[in-house]
Amino acid sequence: MILAAGLGTRLRPLTDRLPKPLLPIAGRPMIEYTLGWVAAAGIRDVMINLHHKGDLIRQTLGSGERVGMAISYSEEPVILGTGGGLKRVEGFFGSEPFLIVNADVLTALDPNAVIRTHATHRPRATLAVRRDPDAATYGALGLDAAGRIRRFLGRGAADEPLEDVMFTGIHVLDPSVLAAIPANRFSPITDEYIAIVERGEPLQGHLSDATWIDIGTPERYQDAQRLVASGDIPPWPSRLGSR
Repeated sequence: MILAAGLGTRLRPLTDRLPKPLLPIAGRPMIEYTLGWVAAAGIRDVMINLHHKGDLIRQTLGSGERVGMAISYSEEPVILGTGGGLKRVEGFFGSEPFLIVNADVLTALDPNAVIRTHATHRPRATLAVRRDPDAATYGALGLDAAGRIRRFLGRGAADEPLEDVMFTGIHVLDPSVLAAIPANRFSPITDEYIAIVERGEPLQGHLSDATWIDIGTPERYQDAQRLVASGDIPPWPSRLGSR
């Protein structure tokens, strides 16, 4: 699932005209990089949630045939948050783990590496995390020596040495997690992750130093342009339909 329902308020006035996922990066809509990243994992069935100017995203991508994918959409008249958005389309995912990524994330991280970590450990969820001096600003997670997340936003283990890391907005989720999320209500997935940690259930971290950026401000939008131009962010498949 690609999460694309945000308002993009910090990028106004750019997002007054376009939804953030359609803002161009080196001549391509931002969301095409996300689709290419997903395609690099061999995934072709994608759900995208929509809210702000979502009709423009639908018009741009259509059924996904042009990019060699099958794209479904979930319209959210009222934003439901990550947990609520996933719950709304619970039937789409079936019984197998699935990949989630924020539409405003660009990265050089290999998606297959995160998927392999999840397949190896079989936790409730696997979160791609990274070291960052501003981890506390984003909301620090506590990672133990085995790569398990033991503290989430200050909740969970408090008396053992843990490394502070930040969540990248990339995760693999076992669909059983959705059972506890209320339907038709705003629900951040972080609430369920906190509950998992506090119950002592496995929540795995995939630690990577791969280039990563979330495009939340005009400054970071310009940084993303430079990272793509320099090759630090790979284009992934620039012609998805040729794959």
